[in-house]
Amino acid sequence: MASLGPRYLVVLVAGLCATAFAQEPVPADPIARVEVKGTAASYDPRRDDTATRIVIGREEIARYGDASVLDVFKRIPGVTVTTGSGRSLQVQIRGLGAGYTQVLVNGERMSPGFAIDTLSPEQVERIEVLRSATAEMSTQSVAGTINIVLRKAARKREREVKLGYLHSSDFHGPTLNLQLGESGERSSYSVSATGSHENFEREALGFEENTAPGGMVDLRRATVVPERGYTSKINLGPRFNWKLENGDTLSWENLVNAVRFRNRAHPQVTTFVGNPPPVPDLHTRAEGENTLLKSDLRWTHTLASGAKLETKLGLENTARRDFHPRSGVDSRGRPATDGSVFAEVRWKGVSSTGKYTRAFEGGHVLALGWDAGGNESDELRAERDTVRPLPPGQLPDETFTAKVARFAVYAQDEWEVTPQWSVYLGARWEGIRTRVAGNTVEDTRVRSSVLSPVFQTLYKLPGGKGDQLRLAVSRTYKAPGLESLVPRRQAWENNSATEADYQGNPALEPELAWGIDAGWEHYWAEGAMVSASTSLRRIDNYTSNRVYFDGLRWIFTPSNEDRATLRSLELEAKFPLKALMKAAPEIDLRANVSRNWSRVASVPGPDNRMEQQTPLSANLGVDYKAGALTAGGNLVHRSGGFVRVAANRGYYSPAHTDLETYAVWKFNPKVQLRVAASNLLNEDNAFEISYTDPLRGTEKRGWTYPEGVKLRTTLEMKF
Repeated sequence: MASLGPRYLVVLVAGLCATAFAQEPVPADPIARVEVKGTAASYDPRRDDTATRIVIGREEIARYGDASVLDVFKRIPGVTVTTGSGRSLQVQIRGLGAGYTQVLVNGERMSPGFAIDTLSPEQVERIEVLRSATAEMSTQSVAGTINIVLRKAARKREREVKLGYLHSSDFHGPTLNLQLGESGERSSYSVSATGSHENFEREALGFEENTAPGGMVDLRRATVVPERGYTSKINLGPRFNWKLENGDTLSWENLVNAVRFRNRAHPQVTTFVGNPPPVPDLHTRAEGENTLLKSDLRWTHTLASGAKLETKLGLENTARRDFHPRSGVDSRGRPATDGSVFAEVRWKGVSSTGKYTRAFEGGHVLALGWDAGGNESDELRAERDTVRPLPPGQLPDETFTAKVARFAVYAQDEWEVTPQWSVYLGARWEGIRTRVAGNTVEDTRVRSSVLSPVFQTLYKLPGGKGDQLRLAVSRTYKAPGLESLVPRRQAWENNSATEADYQGNPALEPELAWGIDAGWEHYWAEGAMVSASTSLRRIDNYTSNRVYFDGLRWIFTPSNEDRATLRSLELEAKFPLKALMKAAPEIDLRANVSRNWSRVASVPGPDNRMEQQTPLSANLGVDYKAGALTAGGNLVHRSGGFVRVAANRGYYSPAHTDLETYAVWKFNPKVQLRVAASNLLNEDNAFEISYTDPLRGTEKRGWTYPEGVKLRTTLEMKF
């Protein structure tokens, strides 16, 4: 495994400490962060922080009355949300998701069973997007980091309820949001509760085609998958704050997330050319429950020197249960399968973080910290079938245990060299140890560690015209997930080169990346800015997915390739119309476009981009306010195209454009009605994969997920 020893970190930490402590042997009065950057009223993290970040606040988050926080992501500059296999959603920065984009909640990674789309926007205080790495957050962020900060304890009395209803051609259901809070002299609390129930009735369409080497189509099939079921979600977020006699603060944060899913599906395959699949007519059910319990205790202590110590102890427990009965017949109507798969996962973990921060004369703010944790998961998979025998070597009951331990230390110094020039220097060492055991896999132990230096600088050009330049250099990485390391198979009924069984690879190594980011920003009026930024990443040990035939079945497994490069260019502008015309109405305009390029060295061109990368995304929005009415619209476009994943494998996705709009009518200061509509162009989601074999020809398989116009109506009341 790639490993750079912690001794290098010690040298960097010592250098940072020497730089900071050399400024003044006896520290002066403590210097608050906003006092270094400016007054609290004028402080803007987007403009004033040395580290590049975009902060989306409560007003923007709540604007469209979204049902899921993922709906908010698609309007953030440089962020795209795509739909993949099985309607799975993926968040991308620089057009890359699947581990390249790091998504955190309160600065931490969540358990593997947690789905970000179960979070309601009402639970979120702000969303931070960091295009370049920082030492205090995990550097598993080759493309960037999205940090979701949940709502904190109330600063004043809060009583708010929102009753909503979602409707489209394929789903409908009610939503409920409740916010309660109270603030006293030495204590405060807040409770966030959200719930939704969504009934759905939808249909997925698929096709499969094979073209022989001579050009003749020897296989053509069409698949239709009608589905019917429901999804219920409940989220609770109670938080309590206390201010102790000595000035310390203590906070207790909790998150309860529960999801219940039911689905009945009837996949039916019609064969027009060639032989039918083993199970062309299949009836399936899906019954799933997922529960997450997370509790964090935070303590903040201010020392006599003015330094601040923040520590946190966290506990987490996740339970997931899935039951999938199935029955199917072959092309002659004979029983082909009749059984079920039961899977249960129990995951528990503990974490601890700490941060020591001290400000010094000379503009230095030094921070030292740690991030440690361990988790253990136990999994059971039981498969039964009275008709079809299990694949050779597969036991009916599979047990699996995984233990993961991680530890990280970091140091960083934010130095305001002059009022125009600030520098950020940091380093983070992360180590991960994974141990896997089970009755169907060999005991596997994997160790890896990475040292990540980070440098960022911000220079405000003299003259007071609002121009500033940014530069960042960092080392980041992408660690293989647990599912990628475990050599256990996940089988499909109709196995083929484009629907292969998945199997993990315990020999996977982390992908290591060096990156450089540069940008120019111009702030020319209140709330008005324009920016241009570019980046370059060089990724070693790039992980691709290999497809091969083992003599019985097709297998799909990840493996390290040699190298990939990634380049991006981002343009953004936003301003109120009054910045151009003083007599203009209350209209705010915003636009951004991101262009991404990549190249995998081991794959012949053209189109040898990184798998499923979005080449281009663009966003155009407008907001209008007049009296009691606030309204606006947003147009989101992402391009698609063909990607050559390997010399004989390809992936294609069509372009997608989403037009959405909203309107809010405020009846009085305590009651307002919000109406929002999305996917007004009625566009579907789709993708296609292909595999070329010199003997069999080219096999293609594609899926289309129809989606209709979505309408959301919400009554919001304060009391």
